[in-house]
Amino acid sequence: MATRSTKKRITDAALELFEEFGFHAVTVDRIVKQSHTSKGGFYHNFTSKEELLYTIHESFITYVLTKADEVQSRYDTPAERLYEVIRSFVRMFEVYRPHVTVFYQEGKHLSADYFKRLEAKRDEYKNTMFQLVENGIEEGEFRKELPVPITSMAIFGMMNWTYKWYKSSGLYSLQDIANIFGDLVMNAVLTEEARKQQKYQHFFLNSTHV
Repeated sequence: MATRSTKKRITDAALELFEEFGFHAVTVDRIVKQSHTSKGGFYHNFTSKEELLYTIHESFITYVLTKADEVQSRYDTPAERLYEVIRSFVRMFEVYRPHVTVFYQEGKHLSADYFKRLEAKRDEYKNTMFQLVENGIEEGEFRKELPVPITSMAIFGMMNWTYKWYKSSGLYSLQDIANIFGDLVMNAVLTEEARKQQKYQHFFLNSTHV
């Protein structure tokens, strides 16, 4: 338990420092001081500052992959799966927004080996999205004229950019935003026939009262 607590304190301190000052400007000594730990505690949990940066990135990517797998096993149709994957990704920012911010700001500092490992997980998530859209078209739920790659990457772009503008003090909560994004995407991709199905009415805001 003590090791996990120390690791979390180090990670939280590094997230704050990396986001404000950048990866290269922050030393291990500074992380240790900010986290009120020790160098021994740091090197017990991480072999280097770079491994710490990798762990920050890896944690949220693993989280969204796990959530996507849960959605795949829980829901039966491509429409339900896509809707819930979008919402689970947006809700991820409740915990991992600092991780995503540091990922986009400082990921370029990872070595080729670390970056390759992260890229494999990112590709896995991207392929999941592509497959969801493709399955929806094949099963007649999504509009067949929408190209799978463009539709999938448009969804990614909308979701990923949330970290830049979302504020917890804003008018809408992350749950609200998750529902709004779900509504936007499903209104865009569903066929007219699928939109009329009763089981999909909760996708739309006039049904969820956001």
